[in-house]
Amino acid sequence: MITGGPATVAGRDDGSGTPDRVRSHVVTLRLFDTATREVRDFVPLHPGRASVYLCGATVQGVPHIGHVRSGIAFDVLRRWLEHKSLDVLFVRNVTDIEDKILRKAADAGRPWWEWAATHEREFSTAYDALGVLPPSGEPRATGFVTQMVEYMERLIERGHAYASDGNVYFDVTSLPDYGALSGHRLDDVHQGESAGSGKRDPRDFTLWKAAKPHEPSWPTPWGRGRPGWHLECSAMATSLLGPEFDIHCGGMDLIFPHHENEIAQAHGAGDPFARYWLHNGWVTMGGEKMSKSLGNVVSIPAMLSRVRAVELRYYLGSAHYRSMLEYSDGALTEAAAGYRRVESFVSRVSTRVGDVTVGDVPVEFADALDDDLGVPAGLAVIHNVVRQGNTALESGDGAGALAAASSVRAMMGILGVDPLDPHWLDESTDESAATTALDVLVRAELQRRSRARTEKDWATADSVRDRLAEAGIEVTDTPDGAQWSLKGSS
Repeated sequence: MITGGPATVAGRDDGSGTPDRVRSHVVTLRLFDTATREVRDFVPLHPGRASVYLCGATVQGVPHIGHVRSGIAFDVLRRWLEHKSLDVLFVRNVTDIEDKILRKAADAGRPWWEWAATHEREFSTAYDALGVLPPSGEPRATGFVTQMVEYMERLIERGHAYASDGNVYFDVTSLPDYGALSGHRLDDVHQGESAGSGKRDPRDFTLWKAAKPHEPSWPTPWGRGRPGWHLECSAMATSLLGPEFDIHCGGMDLIFPHHENEIAQAHGAGDPFARYWLHNGWVTMGGEKMSKSLGNVVSIPAMLSRVRAVELRYYLGSAHYRSMLEYSDGALTEAAAGYRRVESFVSRVSTRVGDVTVGDVPVEFADALDDDLGVPAGLAVIHNVVRQGNTALESGDGAGALAAASSVRAMMGILGVDPLDPHWLDESTDESAATTALDVLVRAELQRRSRARTEKDWATADSVRDRLAEAGIEVTDTPDGAQWSLKGSS
């Protein structure tokens, strides 16, 4: 959704006579690979292309902010790869058959497929509202049963799986490197699954579950049944991206058993599978992972009744993708105010100077994103450019303000929150115009206050601040001058 085409990289004149902003800035993208536990240079399997698989939603209920964090985090990855001129094939699956879906649908007295479809639409609505680019492909597990059966046949033929009483299990002892991703020792493995009969070893995991009364089932050489959770992703990923692809993403709660078992299935079948593994941190409340079972969830529909979608996206994407994001109303309010400061700057430049196109990405921002998607450092660059642009605007340097705003648009676009992106204009145009008008009035008062302070007219300075406070405007003095925000704004 970045308009104006891919932005170039801008920077400083290094004394060579050719500013960085007109020279290509080649920085190797480095990503933290969970499998190797180190930051590695990203080298695509095929030059000029990048293939990415993201474990998507298990559509069992209404999405909450913990669910969509991975979608936002790896949407930034996708946008950055595309900015670096890579053709990105991005697959995000839908798990539409699973124990929790069947149980919740049965408890509600609704067909399992209708329950899954209903909540799949809610996830799609949430992703779209938050500006997450649609995936190249979005496979449903139920659409890949044939490929799953073929995968199991390969595993059985290679001695890594066995059928018993209509179930099919993976023999974890048959794979010497089982546990390498998560660091689990084989003796400590507990799959935590509901399994049928016939397991040779309690550490083995289920590939296929024998049919039970009133549950959906599909025919296989071993009898009717339904797929196990782990098998779904291995079959979908390799079917769409090939036996080897670049990046596999997901939440860190999926490292074990889900991703460990995906690797086991793929390697057991002879597929190299993912070359890099990226995992995002949780959204927490009170130090606990956001979870329906704990009752500490904040649904997307509830959040969007309190803040604009662009502000929620800005908040959820503001932390480093591998860090935990502790949710609080105060943190959300602060992030929303931070976004509005950026939005207000771009809007004021557009109103006072002229159209703000997508410009150059500063070298510092590119360096931050190339360093394992360092969004917090990238945001620091954005806010620094905003401060410089505000200074230029107030001093009458329209060209400088316009260049800064264009650069801000480029950086914010990569984070998916460009204020002038058409995706956000419908929800922000009226409010942005009002904010711009208010900003003009408030800044005039702040300039009056600044003059009074310079002249040591403390009575006038205090009077201005008190009048603004009565209007619900909070003033904060910073090294870059006075900044304002609406009290309690979210």
